[in-house]
Amino acid sequence: MFRTALRTLPALGLLLPLLTPAMAADAPKKRSITLDDLPRLVRVGAPVVSPDGQWVAYTASQIDTKEDKTLTHLWMVKWDGSAQIQLTYGKEGASQPRFSPDGRYISFLSSRPGPAKGEQVWLLDRRGGEAQQLTSITDQSIENYLWSPDSKKLLLTLHPKAEPDAEEGKPPAPPKPIVIDRYHFKQDIKGYIRDDDWDALYLYDIATKKAEKLTTSKNVDEKNALWSPDGQWIAFVSNHDADPDRSDNTDVFVVAPKAGSAPRQLTTWTGPDGGRLAWSPDSKSIAYTQGAPLPLLEYSQDKPAVVTLDGKVSYPASALDRSVREPIYSTDGHLSYLVADDRNQYPAEVELSGSSDKRLLAQQGAVMAWDTAAGHIAVLYTNDEAPGEIYAFERGALRKLSTQNDALLAELNLVPTEGVEFKSKDGTEVHGLLTRPASFKAASPVPMVLFIHGGPNGQDEHSFDFLRQWLATKGYAELNVNYRGSSGRGQAYAKAIAGDWGHYEVEDLLAGVDKAVALGVADPNRLAVTGWSYGGILTDYTTASTDRFKAAISGAGVANSLAFYGVDQYILQYDNELGQPWKNSQLYLKISYPFFQIDKRIHTPMLFMGGTSDMNVPLIGGEQMYQALKSLNRPTELVVYPGQFHGFTRPSYIRDRYERWLAWWDKYLQPAPATAAK
Repeated sequence: MFRTALRTLPALGLLLPLLTPAMAADAPKKRSITLDDLPRLVRVGAPVVSPDGQWVAYTASQIDTKEDKTLTHLWMVKWDGSAQIQLTYGKEGASQPRFSPDGRYISFLSSRPGPAKGEQVWLLDRRGGEAQQLTSITDQSIENYLWSPDSKKLLLTLHPKAEPDAEEGKPPAPPKPIVIDRYHFKQDIKGYIRDDDWDALYLYDIATKKAEKLTTSKNVDEKNALWSPDGQWIAFVSNHDADPDRSDNTDVFVVAPKAGSAPRQLTTWTGPDGGRLAWSPDSKSIAYTQGAPLPLLEYSQDKPAVVTLDGKVSYPASALDRSVREPIYSTDGHLSYLVADDRNQYPAEVELSGSSDKRLLAQQGAVMAWDTAAGHIAVLYTNDEAPGEIYAFERGALRKLSTQNDALLAELNLVPTEGVEFKSKDGTEVHGLLTRPASFKAASPVPMVLFIHGGPNGQDEHSFDFLRQWLATKGYAELNVNYRGSSGRGQAYAKAIAGDWGHYEVEDLLAGVDKAVALGVADPNRLAVTGWSYGGILTDYTTASTDRFKAAISGAGVANSLAFYGVDQYILQYDNELGQPWKNSQLYLKISYPFFQIDKRIHTPMLFMGGTSDMNVPLIGGEQMYQALKSLNRPTELVVYPGQFHGFTRPSYIRDRYERWLAWWDKYLQPAPATAAK
């Protein structure tokens, strides 16, 4: 927000001389961000542009402290910014706003009370009136939906329910045993995956309210479906290998929009083809993303690809060595993607029949999502000092539309985040981010937290991060390092750690710490390391590689990879990157050095955290490390969050995690004078 606000400074300058001293004195005093601001922060969702381009719908999510949950509602903002309207209310929330192509309705998913229970598609007539429930799907869950171009049908993505809904006035029946005969049999949030656990496409006739299965396919997932502009085809992504659980070989398919149609496969790459699809305006080709082959499953830097209806594949911007996503076509046929590039995400137009690309937004920050209609493009954009909001994207510039967080930001004294670059042990150039505390003074180093991102195929970027801002108010610096394995630096950089975990990443992280110390920001005697998911795994690796950190917190991590085969959701990665344990046990033991050499390597006080329902990186990873350190009588603690998945959803637990992080860091990095003297 502050960067875009700079464009208005000349006009504001004309008014400044008119301000009186009394008026200036009345200006609100800026304050530090606190945990009490968590419920006030609004998380803005992806934009959806109306068919006429005059409105943008989006979701706004905010914590309800009384109910201890997050509520999501629909909003709409006019393209010229002159009006903002909240569309939905109530305790059930709403998601996935869509405009009907004829412009008459706004639809959404909600579990609000109606004729049919569970999440259903609801309609709001734009001329006024109450929302009406449209669908009555009771035996399956609606995962996604789309309007047909003629507004007469919905394309539903349905998923079988594990248990039927309880009848009104009767207690739910006890759950049935889960019988499993699948190779990939567990997934975070989903839990155990049943044999019938597949997403399928259905056509829902609005007039008759009848749903019919679209394709003849069975026992495959059908995802990311999209109608062609002319309404003649539906494109979608699916894996039609003999056993889809054993590969990542998704392809792009098309099918006629008639119930019981046989789909036609367009792509043949033996790896992931798909992502979010985009039809060309003439309905003759489909833009998508193509990923790396199976051995590089977790390090894939997806590249732009286009396939025609006769199966001819081309690769726009073939020299672009950065991961891309979310293609969109302009009305005149130009194709653009969102590009993850060295701590930023920006839209770039790709050369359809050449090797180059053109960055369309120069300013620092991250475009998280976008949409287009009637020649208008709306984006969800964030930077270091502003949470995500909806912007109009016009001629390479951003014009702010939504103002969900403006009132809060007007109160807060926020700090900037700077980019840092340095050389790792082997000379590889590594990039990161450094946030100094608000009270930082030159030549006065402060305690610093090395906070490690997960993935590893992701990046720390110039986007709003509550933790960075909150730590700055507590006198801490925060360092984020895009170690090898991260995205944003190309495929070779990402795949450098394949089959060699806990090596180059640790060297990169420690080089980043050396840089922060050399800059005079970090006190070398007051360092902590923390991370979640792969960041938690790297916290284990880092503390097993050096004693320079005074405290460590490993969230949702694992140090004993040998014990996790078949326990988490990454069976394909184990099989294809590491090999099966009985065939390659020495590699498993090698990369499990934090656990099997814990008595010799780890002396840092460590706090472990995780959720009991996490099937991404199950809690036993932290439990094993906690038990081992406890057996060695070394300082350690375990915090277990009941019912939480890999990503926490209960707001009180999220706040508790912040509080426990700070307490652990303070205990070892900022002891009271009396304690320090003992």
